[in-house]
Amino acid sequence: MSEASEPSEQTRVAAEYATVEQLVRAQLSKALGGVRGMIEGAVPTATFTILWLSTRELRLSLAISVGIAALLVVLRLVQRQTAQFVFNSLIGIGIGAIFAMRSGEAKDVFLPGIIYNGAYASVMLISILIGWPVVGFLIGAVTGDPTAWHADKPIVRLCTQLTWVLAAPCALRVLVQYPLYAADQLGWLATAKIVMGWPLQVAALAMMAFLLSRNHTPLSES
Repeated sequence: MSEASEPSEQTRVAAEYATVEQLVRAQLSKALGGVRGMIEGAVPTATFTILWLSTRELRLSLAISVGIAALLVVLRLVQRQTAQFVFNSLIGIGIGAIFAMRSGEAKDVFLPGIIYNGAYASVMLISILIGWPVVGFLIGAVTGDPTAWHADKPIVRLCTQLTWVLAAPCALRVLVQYPLYAADQLGWLATAKIVMGWPLQVAALAMMAFLLSRNHTPLSES
């Protein structure tokens, strides 16, 4: 078959997704791992934080949370599925533990998370301010043209709203957790990490689901 007769990437995408909302829902679900992926990413981190808060034993908390993560990884491997989201959680726990052990300050176990959320929120906010919201590139990654979406104002507006929703939880975590970190309020800091982890993420996803429930932004081939 000649190259000219091959359907374009945009044609294939248009056949699969009727609207931008459908496309972004699918891409976000893939990026976040769906409900199971988010739970797997949250459980080891929450376990580590709760154990550390109750025992103040860094090595014990690390060992138990890693053990739980290992069980989740084995389950994924047995099912021949990706364990990416469990590994992401393990990396975060490991980096926090390294920070705390190197500095000798127990509170430094929370520092990498604060830095990560600050960097993530900054990238999102900068992308909004310059008019190229990050979520738009999810569309470009699928359609094969990384920047064509920017010519469509309704798409840019939707992607800007979604990027705000992604940035807000990260910015809020930094605004609440960094002052607690600086003031050595470890109990409140650990509590804030748990409360502002899974529950805040669920709230953000609910808002995104609302924004994506309208299905009225056509995915054109232009």
